[in-house]
Amino acid sequence: MKFWDVEIEKKFFTEAMRNFASPEQLFYNLLDGYFAYVPKGKGAEGQTLQSRNSLIGQYTEKWSKDFFQPIAEKLGLFAVNSVVCSELGLTTQSDADLAFCTTNETQQKAKNIKLLFEIKMSIVNNYKFENKQVFFVGDYKTHKGNPSILRSDSMLKAIGKSINIRVSGSESTIIPIVILGNSPITKNYAQKVDFLKKAGIIQSFISLYLNPTDDFIKNTANKGFQTFDKYQELTEYISTLVNSDMNFFSSMLPQKKLGNIIFTSSQEKNDISRAEKFLNLIRE
Repeated sequence: MKFWDVEIEKKFFTEAMRNFASPEQLFYNLLDGYFAYVPKGKGAEGQTLQSRNSLIGQYTEKWSKDFFQPIAEKLGLFAVNSVVCSELGLTTQSDADLAFCTTNETQQKAKNIKLLFEIKMSIVNNYKFENKQVFFVGDYKTHKGNPSILRSDSMLKAIGKSINIRVSGSESTIIPIVILGNSPITKNYAQKVDFLKKAGIIQSFISLYLNPTDDFIKNTANKGFQTFDKYQELTEYISTLVNSDMNFFSSMLPQKKLGNIIFTSSQEKNDISRAEKFLNLIRE
């Protein structure tokens, strides 16, 4: 499978204009021509481009489904867009962008969902539309936009939605959550994503763009953010997430009560029983 790159972004623009969108919906109409982003050193000339957001959102969700479909099939699962599940707080207004499920349906029960993806992808590079063609003009460091998970609001929305799922009920504690992007993250979020992984709220932030620029964060110290070089490596990682018997737990208890829970759990006969007892007690 092909990772995200310049050609995929150019394909988005050409297909959108061929089928349903005008250049004004996709590009800034500047004095120098039509640009995907305002180049550094230039002004937006009073324009705020919002019309592209929903279009690229639909495009990246469909692209991600196709990209992950072989992995889902290998696991005997279905890759499904726009999953709704009341048990997890996933509604039609705030559904799961993509999920691995045991059935090929958008309405799902929590027990059938094996992996959740939140997609925060966008156009990363800058392009110029000229003479009915789309030309690459520079990577994300050459324009004023903050694409994908380089945006703080994208990061915060992804984190907030993941927390909402985690606190929705007991069914949510065993489902891995992955945030998909097509850009690096900023240095400001390096420690935060590692903490979120360690805390179990999110299993990983993943960029599907291998080489977006010359100098960027590829992986954080504890792999809260990762960029995979090969599809097989990504396949192995996703397969491990789905097949691992993980369980999220979080609490804030007095040390005396926590010690009592640990002691009581330790009386069980094996590791699995001890873990189950601990999780049951800490959630009471």
